[in-house]
Amino acid sequence: MPSRTTSVIGVLALALLIRAAVAIGLQYQLDHRWQRQFLIEGDAAGYWTLAEKLTNGEAFEIYSPPRQALRMPGFPAFLALNMSLMGGRMLGIRLSLCLVGTLAVGLVYWLGVELIGHTTGLIASLLAAVSPVMAGFTPLILSETLFAACLMASLVAMSRLVRHVERHDWRPWVAAITTGGTIALACYVRPSWLLAGPLFGIALVVLSANRFRAAGLVGVVLLTLFAALLPWGLRNQRVTGHFVLTTLWVGPSLYDGLNPQAGGDSDMTFFDRENLAASMTEYEVDREYRQRAWTFVKENPARTLQLAAIKFARFWSPFPNASQFDHWLPKLAVAGFFLPVLLFGLIGGIHAARGQAAVDNDSNSATTLRPRLRVAWFLLLTAGPILYFTALHLVFVSSLRYRLPAEYPLLVLTAAGLQVCRHWSRRRKQTPQVAA
Repeated sequence: MPSRTTSVIGVLALALLIRAAVAIGLQYQLDHRWQRQFLIEGDAAGYWTLAEKLTNGEAFEIYSPPRQALRMPGFPAFLALNMSLMGGRMLGIRLSLCLVGTLAVGLVYWLGVELIGHTTGLIASLLAAVSPVMAGFTPLILSETLFAACLMASLVAMSRLVRHVERHDWRPWVAAITTGGTIALACYVRPSWLLAGPLFGIALVVLSANRFRAAGLVGVVLLTLFAALLPWGLRNQRVTGHFVLTTLWVGPSLYDGLNPQAGGDSDMTFFDRENLAASMTEYEVDREYRQRAWTFVKENPARTLQLAAIKFARFWSPFPNASQFDHWLPKLAVAGFFLPVLLFGLIGGIHAARGQAAVDNDSNSATTLRPRLRVAWFLLLTAGPILYFTALHLVFVSSLRYRLPAEYPLLVLTAAGLQVCRHWSRRRKQTPQVAA
């Protein structure tokens, strides 16, 4: 039997090898067959332009009139750093993203160990290593992979805070600071994780025996989150005249999903067609589209519910939504992986919800939590993220792409389900068969 360290290194090496092969193959196809810079245009080109501006010391803005708070700076800053290190060589930047994707796989293992044990973490990380969607998205010039790694880091920090919440030493307080900091880090990449801080805080207070102490820890989490995002908010105050902790693209994004022509997927043609930015400030455009979206909801409740159902189906679709992947092979690969992940995740979730102990020979018992609370946190930290993003994208536009970061923690639940099935299989083999 290989040692734990050897097993983990093997999984990480496999993850890096697969992702590097995808990156090299993708770059070759883009250069010699498709002859374009990005596989998925639009967002990628915007991120790239912002990164070039950071590299050249120019203002962090894009388009004309300039949009100064369109994107969070995390992913453009990551690209800019790699541009500086690699001279703008695209393959080198894609390989750097492969390292980030491999880090995300390692964090899946860590979360599995924190919540259950080594075997579960190893199975979950192996699934992440070979996932066609995770491997395929990793080298794309999109924020999903970096966001997934930051999201996983925040979940690991949350799990450590939960594990140490009843301790009367420095560990819970360090974990609280780390939790707030990693949530902020994820928000610097994509602001959609911002509500995770207060939602986690509510759960920690409700599920803790000493709620007063838990409230203090939650205060540290939220204060750290706010303090970490404060420089960006002050920057936005300086350039736009308004203190905004995230972006001024919420309004247009909201209207993209809630308007008379909405169909569940993104279609931002209205933004250029109406050209409100020519006569309004960026802040005013954001507020105008927010108001229009909520007016649509009030006047069209039935259509809003219909759109929510369409978005739900797109979010949970086992097949890719993007036209670039409209071929039987990627559809088969994605569905062939996701459907078993979902099935065994349901088995793991039902097994845990029934109050039965996790099945792992290397179970992590270093926790002061009672069994029922441990089960509750296991479900919240593995299934919670994908349910959170499901709810979010019943309002905003939806696709498989928005589900991807939440699939990383879900794999821990899937690994638990696989462990349960393996345990059932062993018990059946060990049960004496009674002759008829």
